Amino acid sequence: MVNIILVSHVKEIAEGAKKLAEQMKQGDVEILAVGGTPDGDIGTDPDAIETAINEIDKEDGLIILADLGSAIMSVNMVLDWLDDEVREKIILADAPFVEGAVVAAVEAGMGNKIEEILESIESADMIKKN
Repeated sequence: MVNIILVSHVKEIAEGAKKLAEQMKQGDVEILAVGGTPDGDIGTDPDAIETAINEIDKEDGLIILADLGSAIMSVNMVLDWLDDEVREKIILADAPFVEGAVVAAVEAGMGNKIEEILESIESADMIKKN
């Protein structure tokens, strides 16, 4: 099963997106939330991102969603630290943070492959406008 890590500048945002995604998921999708700095400030913690990546099952693939530019930079930095064998199972999605988390959790729970999930969450029409 594809699993998910949510990276936000604010711990409560990461945890809130996780809570919402977990309400919508099916199956045993694992979702980890990483947010804020070690001292509780706004920011990202590369060491916490690395820990989450090391702890979560990546066998069928891992999708990471990040909320803002420096979170994306932190995730990319951590990905550079990883062995190629681990790195090739991880995708940093170019998708909306909350909506992407929910749709990824639902589709992962349905057993969809990582490519199928990414196609859904990275599509330009994911968020419909009235």
